[in-house]
Amino acid sequence: MTGKPNPKPDSNSEQSKPRRRAVAYVRMSTDLQQYSTENQKAVIERYAAENDMEIVATYSDEARSGLRYENRPQLQQMLADAQCTESGFDTILVYDISRWGRFQDQDEGASLEFACRKARVQVHYCMEQFVNDGSPMSTVIKSLKRYMAAEHSRVLSEKVFAGQCRLIELGYRMGGMAGYGLRRMRIDQSREPQGILDRGQRKSLQTDRVILVPGPEEEVETVRWMYREFIDGGRLEGEIAALLNEQGIVTDLGRPWTRGTVHQVLTNEKYIGNCIFNRHSYKLKGEHKNNPPEEWIRADGAFEPIVDEKPFYTAQGMIRERNRRFSDDEMLDRLRGLLEKEGFLSGLVIDEADNMPSSGCYAARFGSLVRAYRRIGFTPDRDYRYIEINRTLRRIHADAVATAIAEIERIGGTVSQDPVTDLLTVNGEFTASVVVARCRHTKTGSRRWKIRLDTGLAPDLTVALRMDDANETILDYYLLPLSILDTNRIRLAEENGLMFDAFRFETLDNFYAMAARALISEIAL
Repeated sequence: MTGKPNPKPDSNSEQSKPRRRAVAYVRMSTDLQQYSTENQKAVIERYAAENDMEIVATYSDEARSGLRYENRPQLQQMLADAQCTESGFDTILVYDISRWGRFQDQDEGASLEFACRKARVQVHYCMEQFVNDGSPMSTVIKSLKRYMAAEHSRVLSEKVFAGQCRLIELGYRMGGMAGYGLRRMRIDQSREPQGILDRGQRKSLQTDRVILVPGPEEEVETVRWMYREFIDGGRLEGEIAALLNEQGIVTDLGRPWTRGTVHQVLTNEKYIGNCIFNRHSYKLKGEHKNNPPEEWIRADGAFEPIVDEKPFYTAQGMIRERNRRFSDDEMLDRLRGLLEKEGFLSGLVIDEADNMPSSGCYAARFGSLVRAYRRIGFTPDRDYRYIEINRTLRRIHADAVATAIAEIERIGGTVSQDPVTDLLTVNGEFTASVVVARCRHTKTGSRRWKIRLDTGLAPDLTVALRMDDANETILDYYLLPLSILDTNRIRLAEENGLMFDAFRFETLDNFYAMAARALISEIAL
């Protein structure tokens, strides 16, 4: 945004008919559309000139999908400004319906426009062939255009998915990190190697593809050692993780090993060269979905294996047998004990607990995790207070991320947001993850906060928001660098000593200072 507009001019101005004050809203979906917003601005400026309007500010959501309102901070800011009594503008200019949004529920786009109209702010679509004046004909055409905008995304999603499935069947890798012991290799149309891609790198040519190849020999041997220890040594995943950590061996992300990360190595078919796709889906920014095996897309023998099939399938049989030997009652007793210990349950909590069947085993045995929860009396759907707190925390997290992005851009920095993980990449120099720490109370009344860190992201900086007693407002902030973190969770008390409280701050000014850009002339002074 170029700046918040000034208040509306005084009605007693010397001009008998002052020009209408408008703001422009532009959006592009990806970084590849580098000229899109400039083209939109040119059309909007011409429209404003032809209709005697003055553009007083521009709101720009760059590299933002039009599917979700929650991931578009500048649209949110514009609508918030529009509802202020001193907004400084009475018109919003948008290139066309699709730039306003490709909402799969057309009522969502309509409700946002209605909120503007209630605030006496009109929305104009500059390239549409109708006047947005509320007439029956314009309303019908606008509804049709909203449907077409949404349908475009749906059809495109289906085409992209079909293309991805075809590439998987041809033996290519689709996104994601390689994993410990493996590396991503870029190949050309003739399948000739073009070099290893480092973490975060992407292929430069659209015709290039990516496959998995064995990594450094020491990592490959460590993977094989895990299988030998599990099969021949009789060690559990947690014991193997402890041995690896004692030897100073870290994961591909530079993190200590956990039961879950070892279990992933022992169960992922990519280590025997198989490529599997569509185990999970997240289409059209909807809900994450775990797909049944019959919907998976797979290519067996796509990559060079680093583990033979015999030890791999032996390990799978041992894991299944280990889970099978528990009766239903024993599995539920263990789940009940974990609930008493942790206070809540999730797939991650179950998978990280020692001497527990996996979350997948519970889902397979009882039909779903939710059904297993109900068997032990854990029904979060009925705990409305817990749900309400979760909703509040999700909103605070989304607001904090959006505010951070807006502030970084305001001070001259650049920031991109991963649409799935919300990981922020600031100035192309460092990554940051925003997490919210819920306040809990012990039996003695003391306050405790548990910060859960995503071991799969390994951000350079974790921005932890510590909540107050009621979990309604932010108490303070912790800026935790990756170098001091050696676990996937941190427990904080009210006083934590220099180890952690040295990184405690009342505001995020220090975080923004890291992202600030300075002119070379200023640095030279």
